[in-house]
Amino acid sequence: MSLLLVLYLIGTFVFAISGATAAVTRRLDLFGTLVLSFVAGNFGGISRDVLIGSIPPAAISDWRYLAVSLLAGLITFYWSSVLGKLSSPVLVFDAAGLALFAVSGAQKALAFGLHPVMAALLGMLTGVGGGMVRDVLVAQIPTVLRAEIYALAALAGAGVVVIGQLLHIPATATTVVGALLCFGLRLAAIHRGWRLPVARGPGRLSKPTGRSDESQAS
Repeated sequence: MSLLLVLYLIGTFVFAISGATAAVTRRLDLFGTLVLSFVAGNFGGISRDVLIGSIPPAAISDWRYLAVSLLAGLITFYWSSVLGKLSSPVLVFDAAGLALFAVSGAQKALAFGLHPVMAALLGMLTGVGGGMVRDVLVAQIPTVLRAEIYALAALAGAGVVVIGQLLHIPATATTVVGALLCFGLRLAAIHRGWRLPVARGPGRLSKPTGRSDESQAS
């Protein structure tokens, strides 16, 4: 089994757990939990494969992706009380999945001969895609669209993989470093409250009180 496949399956598993945990938190039934676990674990990879021309996408052509996603969903559904004891389980598993998918997505894009910059962007897309759809399905604004350090962390992890290839550093080393960087940035952003700047909307116009008119009249 290749390093890329191992990363894909591990990333699929942890992202699927994040999707299933979000479903359990919102009291979805077993079917809804399994759907959310598959979507969260595979949508980012499906988007990447479609864009680079890897058709059909691995997530729907290899039974192991479905099996891993369903296994994660079942474990989360029936042992949610155990997972619930973890500190912010959805965020932790989401950060782990983000890191693994970002580096593996960049690796696959490079393997298909994409330009290094585009490979890094596709790595980022692979990392954020599943979480975006998961959040939309549970009627929540996707994390990547809020001010948190999310997509930037994925881009940093994917960037390490790309730079490593340009410098001819062994892929295993850059993959591990990139994943740890992404995971660390994401958790640090959560615990320290790091956020990207938000555009300021127009201030509220003060309502006229009429006092000046009254004073002039008097």
